[in-house]
Amino acid sequence: MSPLTAVGFSQTLKNIYFYRMDAVTIEKAANAIADKHRLSIILAASRQSAIQCCEITELTGLSQPTVSHHIKILVDSGLLIYDKTGRNVQLTINKEMMKFLSSFFGQLS
Repeated sequence: MSPLTAVGFSQTLKNIYFYRMDAVTIEKAANAIADKHRLSIILAASRQSAIQCCEITELTGLSQPTVSHHIKILVDSGLLIYDKTGRNVQLTINKEMMKFLSSFFGQLS
């Protein structure tokens, strides 16, 4: 096998790997915002520079443990950034992830 062929094959494997990673990332984000409560959390966080858990509890009317569950899903999907300082938790929109998703959906049109 020539070095050029090996490099080409390696690049193809990289492209497949990144495509699969992108697909997994998009799937996690789409599943995260498919829930009406999580979507309302994302929308509320987008209107502010940061949002606190107690604000989300008031916004959604959900119990604190349920809010924590939804926040975990949003953070694990990469849509929100979780910043804990002492007892205070600040949640912000992950702008890089939003740009990535915007770019992906823009390619579909």
